[in-house]
Amino acid sequence: MDIKNVAVVGAGVMGHGIAETIAIAGYEVSLYDHKKENIEKALKKIDKSLKKLESKNIIPSGGCESTKERINTTVDLEKAVSNVDFVIETVPENLDLKHSVFSRLDRYTQDHTILASGTSSLPITEIAKAVDNPKRVVGMHWFNPPVLMKLVEVIYGRETSDETAEQTYQFAKKINKTPIYCKKDVRGFIVTNILKPFYVEPMWMVSRGEATIKEIDSAMVHQRNYPMGPFQLADLTGIDIVHDVIKEAGEPIPPIMKEKVEKRELGQKTDKGFYNYKEGQKPDYKEKDGEEFDPLLIEALMINEAAKLVEIDAATPKDIDTGMKLGARFPVGPCKKADTIGLDKILEKLKKQHKKYRENRYKPTDWLKNKINSGDIDKKTETVFYNHKNPNQKTYHTIETHHNEKQGVVKITLNRPEKHNAINEKMMNEIPNYIETLNPDTVKCIVIEGKGTKAFSTGAEIEMLQKWTTQKAGQTKKIFQTIENYPSPVIAKIDGYALGAGLELALSCDLRYATKKTQLGFPEINIGIFPGGGGTQKLPRYIGETRAKQMILLGEKIDAETAEKWGLINKAVPNKKLDQTVEKTVKKLIKGPPIAIKLAKKTINEGRDHTLQNAIKHESKQFKKLFNTKDIEEGISAFKEKREPNFKGK
Repeated sequence: MDIKNVAVVGAGVMGHGIAETIAIAGYEVSLYDHKKENIEKALKKIDKSLKKLESKNIIPSGGCESTKERINTTVDLEKAVSNVDFVIETVPENLDLKHSVFSRLDRYTQDHTILASGTSSLPITEIAKAVDNPKRVVGMHWFNPPVLMKLVEVIYGRETSDETAEQTYQFAKKINKTPIYCKKDVRGFIVTNILKPFYVEPMWMVSRGEATIKEIDSAMVHQRNYPMGPFQLADLTGIDIVHDVIKEAGEPIPPIMKEKVEKRELGQKTDKGFYNYKEGQKPDYKEKDGEEFDPLLIEALMINEAAKLVEIDAATPKDIDTGMKLGARFPVGPCKKADTIGLDKILEKLKKQHKKYRENRYKPTDWLKNKINSGDIDKKTETVFYNHKNPNQKTYHTIETHHNEKQGVVKITLNRPEKHNAINEKMMNEIPNYIETLNPDTVKCIVIEGKGTKAFSTGAEIEMLQKWTTQKAGQTKKIFQTIENYPSPVIAKIDGYALGAGLELALSCDLRYATKKTQLGFPEINIGIFPGGGGTQKLPRYIGETRAKQMILLGEKIDAETAEKWGLINKAVPNKKLDQTVEKTVKKLIKGPPIAIKLAKKTINEGRDHTLQNAIKHESKQFKKLFNTKDIEEGISAFKEKREPNFKGK
């Protein structure tokens, strides 16, 4: 089924944000609420949000009005859903209310319509009991704010069909979200389940007098690089909300949390929680506060929850780690962290705590125990959460790689979406290291893209620049030179911002395609430096010295359509056509004569260093080499016989 029209039921905080997101992606959306005043409030918030996105060039000029035109509102539920292919319900978390809504949806919608619940905690199986055909009911858990958060959890109910789940998954991708599967109807799904110990265990530690709030928050931020400590995050989320999640799960409430809820000290929204926020105050922990605190138990409990999900086949390690990085902004997912720490250390910590307190939350899952019994302890062994059996297959932390050996196509994905794919020192090493493992005799093409749709890459990470010495600053060349000098063509697939070192990376590629929403630029001048990875030399050669100085000296960004006119990219395409455009180019390169393509790239690159006269002589020398190949014979024969050539690279 091709999803064309969508309805969102409920115009509250999540509902209006989801409707806005879907409309931005180009879909017609019907937004329903039972109260007209709720719809009016929602439309004002949507308008404010869209104007902000437009001002920041996240959506194109004029995108605010065109997006609003795709949102239709109504207080008539039957009118909202009778002719749509997909419904997302976002009413309050009350099972009786959801049953009432889904019973009506069952009557008003067509048989093929997918019914998705946006619940964050209620069982999908229970919600589906209100409809005659539960196969078409699925969970679709969004994260707040929906417009900005990339993650969507797609949750199976007991009777959800694979077709329903797959269509929901693909729809999430089409609206520029990153979906992950939760294949079992577990309470809390993936992110909430694993995040729970992050909140709860620190509160028990403080309640028992084992540590202070500042010690724990400081250690989690400064030792382990989490974006916030658990108490600071609880204040941001709302202590009452975290309290209700634990209570619904039937688990004991830590005394310090119970005390805060009773006093109505709920966090930022009440100006006081675990920290004070009156008159702009902020959490005041310092790096030295957490120097004596060991965060291992907190992480062991999160890893244990991840193991439970893997054990029952509810989620894969990759989906779990993706969920925690995008949904909770964790620097590293719990499964990858476990493979680094070692399962033996995790198990030892859990056993010790379970023996001391005899509480179920400390009980290690059988999956962990079985892994250790079979000798799978950490990434130095064989299979832990991830497969480490192949000693020649290196694990990369900042990039994802896919090698289609049959077609000869390699895809490299910059994998730091939580940091807008900013280039850090590890990425600077991992990209060239991986490319150097590729055999140019079998690789016909490389495609480089950024994960997510926010950015191809926003450039070098500021923290890395701060630590650089004069010597390290000169090392930036390796990543760009490796790409530029690789014999096979390299394509930059740009969706979102390509700034600074991110643009330099794109300029190192041979072909560049970008979505129309893309912004390109060199903002380095704003922090007192200039592009140091070849940008000052390459940019003038592509767009001329005058325009290059405008971009570099003023730090100005240009949009993709301007970049195409100036010759900076090959083509600017609508957002939905980027995949198709790049795939078409890749197919042409695959079918083309490998020797001629590689030799042409080499000749063009080397010609830059010669005068025109010498470059032409060099071209002639390289050109003669082609006449010793079988490909030229095949090309001429195919031309005469009016058929597609079948080049073998010989």
